[in-house]
Amino acid sequence: MSLEVLWFVLVAVLFIGFFFLEGFDFGVGMSTRLLARNKHEREQILTTIGPFWDANEVWLITAGGALFAAFPSWYATMFSGYYTLFVILLLALIIRGVGIEYSHHAKTDKTKNFWYWLFFIGSLAAPFSVGMLFTSLVRGMPIDANMHLYGSFADFVNIYSLVGGLAVVLLSLVHGLTFIGLRTIGDIHERATSLLNKVYIVLLVGEVIFAILTYLQTDLFDVRPVATPVLLGLTVVATVLGMLYANKGREGYAFTFSGLAVAFVVAMLFIGLFPRVMISSIDPAFNLTIHNAASGHYTLSVMTKVAFTLLPFVLGYQIWSYYVFRQRISPKK
Repeated sequence: MSLEVLWFVLVAVLFIGFFFLEGFDFGVGMSTRLLARNKHEREQILTTIGPFWDANEVWLITAGGALFAAFPSWYATMFSGYYTLFVILLLALIIRGVGIEYSHHAKTDKTKNFWYWLFFIGSLAAPFSVGMLFTSLVRGMPIDANMHLYGSFADFVNIYSLVGGLAVVLLSLVHGLTFIGLRTIGDIHERATSLLNKVYIVLLVGEVIFAILTYLQTDLFDVRPVATPVLLGLTVVATVLGMLYANKGREGYAFTFSGLAVAFVVAMLFIGLFPRVMISSIDPAFNLTIHNAASGHYTLSVMTKVAFTLLPFVLGYQIWSYYVFRQRISPKK
């Protein structure tokens, strides 16, 4: 395996990790308004991700850093071309963090409610903007021979990107509700399971619509005629199994399958892109690939040694934190 392929795989793994871990954070944030009925229940919900949410966001930062170092042309074209969406994503992540931290220090119910609203809005806007970004990425954008992206409003906002954004929101909400069911006891636990059944139905319909639009709006079925339908099928299967296990009270299995549904979708997008990293809607000759967008061999070699030296420590720390804070959260009085 060449270093370019290795780092493409590592970038894909980092984004899968981000969507898997931060996905349930987003879902928990949305649940503070969709599920909780008072400030005590919101505090119980927020406590489920208290030790984890900031570490989960690091996966996005690491993925962005890996892009910058391993594929600088991909980084430059995407981050400049998608400037507006990245600003929305950044603001959403900022107000989420501010909402979480400031809600703990609010002196009145009114100000606490304000910070919880910011937490909810950020948790909704972040997955929606990321979903729009990735779906428009595989649909293709107007990129010229100099790797400059000049997109109009319709290139960013169209039926496929909007459905993609909503799909990521629904996946995150399901993942978050499942996590709440795994980490709580009491009324919140029962209500999360009840709401989960309703959201699962909407998600299944959304996945079918997303699969149809993927066939009509992208070339993923042409370039990956086996992998694309298989991964979309596995997404639906994982969703159904997650719903069945949630109804049986097997929250651990339900959470695993809701996470797999997220992972299968992201993997499908990256496998469909490969060896491209950005698709030009102007001319396929202008596509950015792992070859013309990558750093030199020496840079990739040094990065590989550093990454595989530090990665076990990072993963070990995060796994240990989930083990330490594994107890269920009881209702607050």
